[in-house]
Amino acid sequence: MSAPPVDYYSSLEVDSKATQQQIRDAYKKAALRHHPDRVPADSPERASRTKKFQQINDAYYTLSDPTRRREYDLTRSSFYGFGGGRQQQDHTTADDPAEEVPRPEAGGSSGGFAGNFPWGAFGFGGAAKSEGDANKFSNEQFGSVFEEMMADQGMAEGADHQPTNRFWSLVGGASGGAMGFIVANLPGAIAGAVAGNRLGAVRDKRGKSVYSVYQELEAPDRMRLLSELASKVFAHAIS
Repeated sequence: MSAPPVDYYSSLEVDSKATQQQIRDAYKKAALRHHPDRVPADSPERASRTKKFQQINDAYYTLSDPTRRREYDLTRSSFYGFGGGRQQQDHTTADDPAEEVPRPEAGGSSGGFAGNFPWGAFGFGGAAKSEGDANKFSNEQFGSVFEEMMADQGMAEGADHQPTNRFWSLVGGASGGAMGFIVANLPGAIAGAVAGNRLGAVRDKRGKSVYSVYQELEAPDRMRLLSELASKVFAHAIS
């Protein structure tokens, strides 16, 4: 007997009739809540969080595109016996445009419906040949939404989403990873002399995006930054 497909709506904790904007908002919260960087690298939770994060990204990749979502809904309905059949709803509106997430290059067969769920047809599918590939696709997708959330909170600016003073004041001067490429652009500067609010005045001459900077932060700084961002996003959702 074939294994049941992952219920992507449950993964994002939304109703199957959710709008595209509701899907996007749910992804932001779920990704922040379960991101592996919310715990130390040696935490026993790390592996389960990574798996959950990949599942959340598969769900968003599938449901954020109307065509992929319709195909998934049909398969989900036929497998679980949900109502609706081929009369699927259009979840988009004029004010709620579809989100197009870049699709990884196809790799592997999507399979058929005879006895086996076509895993390769949804999520990142056969394109992820290894755990490393799955992590890469998940991080790339999360990166664009992360930058949007940072911009909403005033921590990124411009078309390239470069860090703002507010971002640097939150990170502070403790991160050697962040300081490495900043100080490299300041002749004669000493890392220990650039901290706190002073760090907020520093501009990265190489024009890195806020997500690129995030990836170079030390683990404790990534944890703190994600926790701060999550508190703001969840507080906004409650209000």
